[in-house]
Amino acid sequence: MATTTAAVTTYFFGARLPNPGPSFGRFQARFGNFGGFSLGTKKSPPPPPPKQKQKFDDGERPVWFPGAEPPEWLDGSLVGDRGFDPFGLGKPAEYLQFDYDGLDQNLAKNVAGDVIGTRIETAEVNPTPFQPYSEVFGLQRFRECELIHGRWAMLGALGALAVEGLTGVAWQDAGKVELIEGSSYLGLPLPFSITTLIWIEVLVIGYIEFQRNAELDPEKRLYPGGKFFDPLGLASDPEEKERLQLAEIKHARLAMVVFLIFGIQAAVTGKGPVSFLATFNK
Repeated sequence: MATTTAAVTTYFFGARLPNPGPSFGRFQARFGNFGGFSLGTKKSPPPPPPKQKQKFDDGERPVWFPGAEPPEWLDGSLVGDRGFDPFGLGKPAEYLQFDYDGLDQNLAKNVAGDVIGTRIETAEVNPTPFQPYSEVFGLQRFRECELIHGRWAMLGALGALAVEGLTGVAWQDAGKVELIEGSSYLGLPLPFSITTLIWIEVLVIGYIEFQRNAELDPEKRLYPGGKFFDPLGLASDPEEKERLQLAEIKHARLAMVVFLIFGIQAAVTGKGPVSFLATFNK
């Protein structure tokens, strides 16, 4: 059996294997050897994509802990990159490409396909709603998840403090009040039932997420800008934009830690952050 093309078992046979690269390579990988006839010649695997230019010199690069050695895949090109990846989740995965097994019923022994190449996942964003990234553990996807979760955490932390301070209801008990007394906001009743509010949230957030995933430019996915997301034009200057991006990711990380503390505190003490702090002032 000719050893011509790679079988990408990632999607075809169940074991995850590297992407042959362009679309023609994927076609060859799946159908390149059919019925014992070769449709192409064996090719060497494509070279890995060039590494991005390192933003900081060795000795000047800030790290998350003094003296920490950042891994090689965190080269400082991302805003706020401090070389923190203790579990190696962001390490580019290298997958093996195998030739087809010899499945000839006339032979006494069928030899398994040999490894004929490797592949490293790319960070391309595909036009597939709700699943735009082909690589689950990719740096670009991690940055998007970190930033989106951080923005929600900043809103959530501010909301937990503001609502409890104005109404006296802790954030973890707000749902109970809504179910018993009906939908309200800041103590004021709303002309919608809980069921209606849930449907509004599902439809609005679903539409927003669908539209966001329709954007294939990684930069615009995270920082859309424009009159709706940057009405004051604060990010028009590249240096100022980078400073604002760094400030946002720092605040986002801090907010995620803060809300984690809120959750632990609520589980242990049953109090919200405002009422918990008030106990120390008595």
